[in-house]
Amino acid sequence: MLLVLFQSCETISSIIHDGQVVAKVGKNKLYMSELERYIPDLISPEDSTAMAERYINSWALDKLYMDVAEKELTKQEIDVSEELEAYRVALVKHRYEQRYINTRLDTLVTDEQIEEYYESHIDEYKLSEPILKLRFVQLMKDSPSRDEIIDMIASSEYDSIELSDSLSRTMALRYFDSSDKWMSAGDIAKEFGVSTSEMLSKLRNDMITIEPEGRDDVLVAYVCDIQRDGNAPVEYCEQSIRDMILSNRKHQLLKGLEQDLLDNALESKKIEIYRDEK
Repeated sequence: MLLVLFQSCETISSIIHDGQVVAKVGKNKLYMSELERYIPDLISPEDSTAMAERYINSWALDKLYMDVAEKELTKQEIDVSEELEAYRVALVKHRYEQRYINTRLDTLVTDEQIEEYYESHIDEYKLSEPILKLRFVQLMKDSPSRDEIIDMIASSEYDSIELSDSLSRTMALRYFDSSDKWMSAGDIAKEFGVSTSEMLSKLRNDMITIEPEGRDDVLVAYVCDIQRDGNAPVEYCEQSIRDMILSNRKHQLLKGLEQDLLDNALESKKIEIYRDEK
């Protein structure tokens, strides 16, 4: 048994240009045409070489595994025809279901439908952590616009907010405005690089300020609104509700498809079910 493994550009290049066979394991041969199908066009010679090496090694190992397995396993263990047929049926069924859904699914979800679903499942939408609306900015401590930007993100004046947005996008290390969209405390804490409890402990007069030790930057957020517990607002749940409504529609479509297939088959006597009369 010969296992050809490539360790350098020179080795691969010499083998490929020597003929059709690139690698050989026992009686199994890997041809250059198969290798070329795996490697995409317009990539560098170095990347091409690396991809060729990975493919050849993977191919060779597969053949070695099969050789050992076929010697060690029984005929029953080697026979995977049932599993392959089950997989083929499942794959074909899934593909048809996807086409069926794609041509029939109503993807329009109205605000009224979201509100109705929310009201009828309100107990499922309890907050597990606080949610906040805020404006966040990360600045260098010595930035000449630091204090001005921090003051303006806390403003309620449209002109000041617009100016802070403009300044922050050019002067700040990071900036985002989520003053009209709820965010979970956990997601915001990740922006600060601290735990949720530590972040919330820094909330003072609607401002969160964190100065990481040993660094030259400061992270600040102006909290426009916060809800610590109770039912989550419908707008916070909107996307998950929309996904749930669409998921339910898909489920109903598939249930209808299954029932139609059975009904039509029984009516046309394409399927017959025999029951024990005992």
